[in-house]
Amino acid sequence: MGEATVRTLEDRTAAPPPTEERVDRPSQDRVGLRKLRSPRHPRLWFEVLLIAVSYWTYSLVRNAVPEQRAAALRNADWIWQAEQSLHIAVEHTVNQAVNSVTWLIVGMNYYYATLHFVLTIGVLVWLYRWHPGRYAAARLSLFATTAVALLGYYLYPLAPPRLMDGLGFVDTVVVHHTWGSMASGNLANMSNQYAAMPSMHIGWSTWCGVTIALLARPLWARVLGVLYPVTTLVVIVSTANHFWLDAVGGLLCLSFGFALSYAWYGALPCRLARQVAARGARRDAG
Repeated sequence: MGEATVRTLEDRTAAPPPTEERVDRPSQDRVGLRKLRSPRHPRLWFEVLLIAVSYWTYSLVRNAVPEQRAAALRNADWIWQAEQSLHIAVEHTVNQAVNSVTWLIVGMNYYYATLHFVLTIGVLVWLYRWHPGRYAAARLSLFATTAVALLGYYLYPLAPPRLMDGLGFVDTVVVHHTWGSMASGNLANMSNQYAAMPSMHIGWSTWCGVTIALLARPLWARVLGVLYPVTTLVVIVSTANHFWLDAVGGLLCLSFGFALSYAWYGALPCRLARQVAARGARRDAG
């Protein structure tokens, strides 16, 4: 009995220690995906080419959507009636009031035609120069916003208020003979006039405003960032280019853009590091 006990204890003592569990390294696929999703320092030539091709593609696809006039007018009537039911159908009053002040409405025409493009490019350049670590995520949110808007143009043709019959909306570009819209006057045949939902003037201006308000340091710049989409909303209504609900559509597209950027990079652009980590530091982190 005692001998068996001793032998058992010896066997336990002689037993080899448990081997440490081997930690498997991440697979090459996971490492590659993580590297792809990590912010990189943007390359100027690539970004210029990407923006130019993307805007050209956006314009081409937007204008290639069939101009379904009957459907667009029916949808405009539905939007107008829905706004009346919600007691927010004040576009006609705003359009008439602002149109009576010539210098103001002419300024809004030029604002509508130029600022949404100029300022959006300006914010991209600012991010590229001063916030390279956040640039790719912010650019992705903007591009995704624009891409989903193209789907809206195809699925839901909508006439702007200025093209509705019998309601008395003023096409301010035509009346004041200003170059204020690719969808008015002599340029009307170059653009799809029934691509009003969603409003990318609101989508892009809100993207600019949120980016400036969250990342700019001077208080005056942050205030201007907040005011920019608000001013744009007043402009698109005053010039009879959009309904209020078109602006809601633009905000929904922007929400999708930010959600996609968050899903890909794991954080909103403002939460990412301002500068891109060095290659060695990224390898150590991996």
